[in-house]
Amino acid sequence: MSKIGMKTPLVEIDGDEMTRVIWGMIKERLLEPFIDLNCEYYDLSLENRDATGDEVTFDAARAIKKYGVGVKCATITLDQNDVQTRGLKKCWPTPNGSIRAFLDGTVFRKSIIASNLPPGVRSWKKPITIGRHAYGDIFKNNEQLLPGPGKLEVTYTPNGGQPVVLDCGAVEGATLMTVHRNLESSVRSFARACANVAIDEKIDLWFGCKDTISKIYHGRFREIFKEEVEAREADFAKAGVRYLADLLIDDAIARSVRHEGGFLWACMNYEGDLMSDMVGSGFGSLGMMTSVLVSPGGQYEFEAAHGTVTRHYERHLQGEQTSTNPTATLYAWTGGLAKRGELDETPELTRFAHAIETSLIETIEAGIATGDLIAGSQPRIEKSVSTEAFLEAIEKRLSEKV
Repeated sequence: MSKIGMKTPLVEIDGDEMTRVIWGMIKERLLEPFIDLNCEYYDLSLENRDATGDEVTFDAARAIKKYGVGVKCATITLDQNDVQTRGLKKCWPTPNGSIRAFLDGTVFRKSIIASNLPPGVRSWKKPITIGRHAYGDIFKNNEQLLPGPGKLEVTYTPNGGQPVVLDCGAVEGATLMTVHRNLESSVRSFARACANVAIDEKIDLWFGCKDTISKIYHGRFREIFKEEVEAREADFAKAGVRYLADLLIDDAIARSVRHEGGFLWACMNYEGDLMSDMVGSGFGSLGMMTSVLVSPGGQYEFEAAHGTVTRHYERHLQGEQTSTNPTATLYAWTGGLAKRGELDETPELTRFAHAIETSLIETIEAGIATGDLIAGSQPRIEKSVSTEAFLEAIEKRLSEKV
């Protein structure tokens, strides 16, 4: 059988720990036998990020901007303790955050549905898409531990102007301090991206924040979001979808667990991080969720919506077989390949990517699944399989299709 060709390189971003192992398995079993892979490769393992002074992260981001589509393996997010225990030069920022900021992108996450994995929330019938603003809040903050009593002020000095001092009040003892900020231009990009997805997929758009408390920061965020969505009012009407504009975040959470699903929930950065994990778990597993970063310039980065599965990696290093769910990592590849085929007008590549996804869902629905999916399965899947066995079962179905 001749392999499927690729016109334009796909930016391949390798990662860390167990997801890196699975990344290699997927390429070997499900991609390389069928596709003449054309990838520009970047190694974002922690070791290489440290060795390159994190420049490799920005090289990868620039490549996505150049070629339009990237696929990314999960990478380690560091804390200060890791610097010493791992012998690193410094506490490098999360690659996800750096790439998102570079591309000014919005992250969209959506649950992957299998008929024998009913949602943990009884009312949910359709996938819920989380649109996560990918800039600012605690991911672009300045923070400090203040040792004792004093006065806290934040100073803004406009270019060519006089300093403006915000009095934050007296510090009466040891204090934790953080300053959040955001860009109005980034909020507008986020709102436009969410409006586009809601209109294209014909699903209602929700947005919730806490502007009853944060009257300036959250309040202005809501104003900007509403301005951009209302500018598309005619398109929303034509698509037959609504914008729920005035939700508080706590009200949105309460509504979400009573709703049947099938809507796009736009969230500020930190809330999006939380709610995507909640929705993913509610539909069965964080391993059953797609994640794509969409930039205003038309670039796409597909990634797994979970971490590097450290506990399984430690067992893997001991020579044990693990039952790690590769679904989200595999969907990062299929999403990137399908988009590459769409942009390059090579429909055979897009069809192949969808054939992998169909083979995966059929495998789960046939009762072959990893350990994270067992507890919620109906009828109950009695025994989990290893990651290798799961991929082998997908490969068998895929071979029959192609």
